[in-house]
Amino acid sequence: MKTYHIETMGCQMNERDSETIAGMLETHGYTKAGGRDADLIVINTCSVRENADNKFFGVLGQIKKAKESDPSRIVAVCGCMMQQEPIRKEIQEKFAWVNIVFGTQNIAELPELLRRVESNETARRRAWHTADDMPEIVEGLPAKREYAFKAFVNIIYGCNNFCTYCIVPYTRGREKSRAPEMITREAGDLCADGVREITLLGQNVNSYRGARADGQETDFPELLRMVAGTPGLERLRFMTSHPKDLSDRLIRLYAELPNLCPAIHLPIQSGSSEVLRRMNRHYTKEGYLELVRKLRAANPAIAITTDLIVGFPGETDADFEETMDVIERVRFDSAFTFLYSPRSGTPASGYADQIPEEVKHTRFDRMVARLNEITLEKNRAYVGRTEPVLIENFSKTRADMLSGRTPGGKLVNLPAPESGGAELIGRIVPVRITGVNTFSFTGSLA
Repeated sequence: MKTYHIETMGCQMNERDSETIAGMLETHGYTKAGGRDADLIVINTCSVRENADNKFFGVLGQIKKAKESDPSRIVAVCGCMMQQEPIRKEIQEKFAWVNIVFGTQNIAELPELLRRVESNETARRRAWHTADDMPEIVEGLPAKREYAFKAFVNIIYGCNNFCTYCIVPYTRGREKSRAPEMITREAGDLCADGVREITLLGQNVNSYRGARADGQETDFPELLRMVAGTPGLERLRFMTSHPKDLSDRLIRLYAELPNLCPAIHLPIQSGSSEVLRRMNRHYTKEGYLELVRKLRAANPAIAITTDLIVGFPGETDADFEETMDVIERVRFDSAFTFLYSPRSGTPASGYADQIPEEVKHTRFDRMVARLNEITLEKNRAYVGRTEPVLIENFSKTRADMLSGRTPGGKLVNLPAPESGGAELIGRIVPVRITGVNTFSFTGSLA
């Protein structure tokens, strides 16, 4: 029996791609293995940040040992990094033992690429193919989901925003929306199969514009209503939203749809309107704060998370203080924080006014410290509350603890019952919050 192992780097889009890859491999006769001793090793890469590139080449160096121990082992690399010609060239020159390379735009071709390599058992020749843009969306690909009770559903691929720091439009291609009928059919099939929670995915879900069979267009708020009506769907989430496309119609759904989770990831990147202009973000600090006001008016319980970049070229001390001001005024539930790193091929990488590393780190440390203080302060307000928690698994660190998430996306760890707790996985149960720290809650079954 042939075995496979997938290592996934990056965002939920990559996680969903890996589920598709796993589904195709199992259809191709492979079974999942526990590690790098598998017959086929797949690395699904991310290229949003420079450290992601460094991590990938480090992992590839480690896998070289597995390849040397068994030359018949097949190694495949895919994902966003493979859409960049300099990366492919480096693999060709320094990692010639890699067998398969494919990009984000041609995942559907993996079975054929694998067949080419498998057909030459002795030499294990290469099978490489990447595409700059997806000619059309391939529907009906199999998937091997990580969870039986929750699932990702892609609704839009690619990005048209061209933020000056971001490489995603160059690695994921232009925006292409799936037909709403295909999305609702997939949601229906998932819920019929026991899925309770669905997360709709896209680089910018708000940009969704799907052509219906009757030739009319469905936008994202309308699609949300359609998916929310799926029988059996208890929780609906989506990510990621772009502030410039967050409409009042979409915001109102947080008050109208009972199964739309009170949570939104709304990246601001910087609190300075001037930096946002240089980033090509198409909104201002004031505009972002108004969106937050409207969201909390629609649903006061909404959890708002964000992305923040420190040290974008030209960022002054005053610009950074604007970011700190937004942090104080919004009081985010949590944030993904990044030191700006130039990505080759993006406009910002050529800006002359790059920020010294020591300045970046000083600002970054101050920002993260305050964000963590606010998160902990907000979390403390949950102590004593009872929250509906979707139990996802046993704790990664303790076999006698379960873990799950609240509707707002807060991670909760709680003691497993005397029965063991396996019967609770995949169920939504009431949990009384008994303690908190910065990144998670502790609780007990209510």
